[in-house]
Amino acid sequence: MIDPLFDLTGKIALVTGGSRGLGLEMVRAFAAHGADVIVASRKLDACEAAAEEVRAMGRRALAVSAHVGRWPDIDRLIETAYAAFGRIDILVNNAGMSPREPSHQVTEALFDSVMNLNFKGPFRLASQIAKRMYDGDGGAIINVSSTGSLIPLPAVVPYSGAKAALNAMTLSFAHEYGPKVRVNTLCAGPFLTDISKAWAPEARERSNNALGRPGKPQEVATTALYLASPASSFTTGALITVDGGSTAASSLGTAD
Repeated sequence: MIDPLFDLTGKIALVTGGSRGLGLEMVRAFAAHGADVIVASRKLDACEAAAEEVRAMGRRALAVSAHVGRWPDIDRLIETAYAAFGRIDILVNNAGMSPREPSHQVTEALFDSVMNLNFKGPFRLASQIAKRMYDGDGGAIINVSSTGSLIPLPAVVPYSGAKAALNAMTLSFAHEYGPKVRVNTLCAGPFLTDISKAWAPEARERSNNALGRPGKPQEVATTALYLASPASSFTTGALITVDGGSTAASSLGTAD
């Protein structure tokens, strides 16, 4: 039996970057608590694999290939989702990328690509869905940010800046589309997702945080469930760090 505070039965969730990493863990958690899920990322086969997991739980699922740094793709994703389900109750802006590059070597194309995927795209997706939520029965939006937005790191300045903008957008949207739409930031620290394969071996075992270790991907699920569910009915415009108590940012967040 699902705890009523975390019951998502009958809800429709859209998760970008939902085919792997933290996004996939959120997809699994939402489905396990009753939600039907739209899984979006660039690779359709990976989205279909995630959607099959959801269907195996007895929930409906839709896989959509979309580059969420591009507004035409975003608009197509929205129309496809609403055509299939009629509404979206939960949106998770999770897709992102965090390439390391010395700032003096960052090209305009790389700068634009990082900003588009981490801020420009999420802005478009959240603004368009928030308006539909506001005109309907309301909903919850979760913007996945990074501790790198709070303690910016060298060689990832465009990423840190884009995530900081995402943090600011959360508070603005919470006021613009409240009280019917709740908008919050889940600020992720070091997690052992696919991106951690590029870390030094010791970084995969120890982190400069209070818990002394990086997080397991499934450890993001409870915070995501809280922000998506009735349990957080009085929480909006908030930034919640899920980072093991970091004192310095040692992670670059998530990557789609």
